[in-house]
Amino acid sequence: MTRTTPPRPLDVEAFFPELAAFRGTVTRLHPRPGRTDPSASSVGGPMLWPADEPWPLCGEVHGRGHGRRPADIRRYRQVLALAWAREQDPGPTDDERELLGELYRKHRIPGVSDTDPLPMIGLAQLYRRDVPDLPAGPDDCDLLQVFWCPFDAHGPGRYDLALHLRWRRSWEVGAVLNEPPQPLVVGYEGFVPEPCVLHPEQMVTYPFAGLLPEELCDRLDAWDVALEEEAEQTAGASTTEPLGYQYDLSIPPGWRVGGFASWHATDPYAMDCLTCATPMHLLLTVDSSEWDGGSRSWKPLEDRSRPAHRSATPTMVTVGRWGELNIFACPDDPRHPHRWSIQ
Repeated sequence: MTRTTPPRPLDVEAFFPELAAFRGTVTRLHPRPGRTDPSASSVGGPMLWPADEPWPLCGEVHGRGHGRRPADIRRYRQVLALAWAREQDPGPTDDERELLGELYRKHRIPGVSDTDPLPMIGLAQLYRRDVPDLPAGPDDCDLLQVFWCPFDAHGPGRYDLALHLRWRRSWEVGAVLNEPPQPLVVGYEGFVPEPCVLHPEQMVTYPFAGLLPEELCDRLDAWDVALEEEAEQTAGASTTEPLGYQYDLSIPPGWRVGGFASWHATDPYAMDCLTCATPMHLLLTVDSSEWDGGSRSWKPLEDRSRPAHRSATPTMVTVGRWGELNIFACPDDPRHPHRWSIQ
């Protein structure tokens, strides 16, 4: 099934014609649980990974022997979903609660050191044929594969992510690795994605207001305030959802490729390539949800009748405290190291 973003409630260019000069495109990925295979773009699905090529490993020194088992995390989700899907007496039974408690338990793996090889988790793979806004990879590569370490214990503060991105030519892959190595335990269940098929949809997008010219940004802010005050006067603040440039008219929520990064959690800061100093472009956004209370206008038409919990968090991936991960790439040379920010 396709996913269709509703038309925007207002034509923002009719009010601010100068925004046309900043207009761009973005591809919403619309991941939804489903059966995937290595030949398809997916989140959390099997990778098109050569059988004779080493699987990505995290080589940083940090604890890796205490956490939840990936199989327990997936089973926990299944039990809970089935319990709440029951038409009669929805919710976990006493026996299910006992099972959920056991599945939620953390385990310590004896003999694991802080330097043992730690397999990364395959987060997503994207084929250019499926994703209009996916840029060309180096040397005609048509497939981008994204991995991350299942522990946020990296960097100077020991709370950062560790990412690994791999570009490849899909037609050169022969025998595929059918059973890639998996971490014995993970530091947080949000690192374990549910296998999801993608429903890419390209649409128009506009930059984060704080990155627009100051005079235009000030006018947009004043316009947002006026719209909010008008909504409060006509319907009451407790029952209305006021429109706004940032949440309804510029950058869609959810997993997406290309477009513009949102800087709603921090002030915007430069994302320049550390190798050549070129301003980087947004490559991929990994979002904790498809929509939330402030972005319901982006909920696809096909999901309007479904309960929020059935599709608002399809991948079960959580970034930080329900934020989003923006991964940036150098437009001059995709082989240069990527950078990222969490918002």
